[in-house]
Amino acid sequence: MSVIIDGQYILALDLGTTGNRAFLFNQEAKVICSAYKELTQYYPQPGWVEHDPLEIWQDTQLVMHRVIQQAGIQPRQIAAIGLTVQRETCLLWNSRTGQPLHPAIVWQDRRTTPLCKQLREQGQTQAIYERTGLVIDAYFSATKLAWLLEHAVPSDIDPEWILAGTIDSWVLWNLTGRRIHATDDTNASRTMLFNITTRQWDDRLLDLLQIPAAILPAVQPSLGQFGVTDASLLGAEIPIMAILGDQQAALLGQGCDRPGLMKCTYGTGCFLVAHTGPTIVRSSHQLLSTIAWTHTPESSDAFLPQTDRNPSSAHSSPIGYALEGSLFTTGACVQWLRDGLKLIQSAPETERLATQVKDNGGVYFVPALSGLGAPHWDMTARGAFLGITGGVKREHMVRAVLEAIAFQVREVVLAIQEDCQIEGSTGELRLKVDGGACENNFLMQFQADLLGMPVERPLMRDSTVLGAAFAAGLAAGFWPSYQALIQQRQIECIFEPGAGATQALNHFVTWQKAVERAKHWAE
Repeated sequence: MSVIIDGQYILALDLGTTGNRAFLFNQEAKVICSAYKELTQYYPQPGWVEHDPLEIWQDTQLVMHRVIQQAGIQPRQIAAIGLTVQRETCLLWNSRTGQPLHPAIVWQDRRTTPLCKQLREQGQTQAIYERTGLVIDAYFSATKLAWLLEHAVPSDIDPEWILAGTIDSWVLWNLTGRRIHATDDTNASRTMLFNITTRQWDDRLLDLLQIPAAILPAVQPSLGQFGVTDASLLGAEIPIMAILGDQQAALLGQGCDRPGLMKCTYGTGCFLVAHTGPTIVRSSHQLLSTIAWTHTPESSDAFLPQTDRNPSSAHSSPIGYALEGSLFTTGACVQWLRDGLKLIQSAPETERLATQVKDNGGVYFVPALSGLGAPHWDMTARGAFLGITGGVKREHMVRAVLEAIAFQVREVVLAIQEDCQIEGSTGELRLKVDGGACENNFLMQFQADLLGMPVERPLMRDSTVLGAAFAAGLAAGFWPSYQALIQQRQIECIFEPGAGATQALNHFVTWQKAVERAKHWAE
């Protein structure tokens, strides 16, 4: 694909769970400026989490206009837009009015747990896993869409006016002046309706959940043109050249493009993803088989090493798969310490408090505030502090919460190593990290001790938005080489395993006992 002559910048949009951001990158892949708007969280009932789709769209417009104004550029100078979004969150809307039929149901929402239980009792677990690579859980979009179709559709609406999608589809539809209803392989692969082998919506699953295929978006490669922005929006028609789910974008942004490379994003939840190459790896530990990213043939050469580029060279695979361990509640635990228990005033305070005590004082925390994700997948588990005695202080409880984040990650790293049959000393491996909680030096050192491998923290923490920018720029021909982009990444710190490894491993064994006590609590 030819370079867009007037384009001097890439605009990356990161529409996340807690806020929406826009970043502007120059030709040297450096951030020129950014803008952020916090997103309101709604909790109408226990276990329910919702977002206002109109607020998401309004904030998307706001942050786009803000970065363009801050940078002092003209919209026509933007070569391409890359979009990455919170996954699994979904909605229905009226294509005639542009109005949502109901608030978006967020990925953390557990209202469809009974339907998931029903699917399991019907013996659908294996069929769904074989087709989608996913376990049956309220986390994914399928049961949310089924709930919306049952509870949120007005009786007087023409069924042909109903559109469904994840946040990327909703925003793309609005960006393109309500012309394009599409999604990419990565977001589709998180719905529990998409066959990751055929890369098509699965008719059997649509029938099972009574979801009409006509309301779903068209599925396209992650890197490729999805359309152009409506001229009235920014004053120019800008190509939208990439869409990815946030964790897949982080995988791309961290340079994890081949088997054995893995990253962990410490955000609201914790998401550990390992690239597995062009073949699907099936997990024996209930990890998710998912799509890493896909691209069009025109983008293939950008993913080949420079030395491999010649007319006779084979294109790189148009599809990459991944194994993922999704941990629902990690950074959200720290937020809960601040806003719920009011034990802290700010997240950075946890690092200082954790280092004021020599250990956790015998206290262990199970971070099951929204159930347990990988590798347990227990929707009925609930959060718990265990081992509390009269000598326990808030410092011990704060430290226990941070340790629990690292314990969860260890469980998934061990599972990935076994599923992928990664051989050799763990010292030869490393975990690449990003996300807000990776700022915590205590947590990162404890993680390295616990894993027995280096933990690599980049200077640019926003790997999700970096991946969206890289993807759009590569698809547009703005940057010619993915490897060149990755090689210029700057590493801020590498945490090496230290003297705390033995104590950390001993505490991990006790924490596993605590997890078993918290499982099946709300049955």
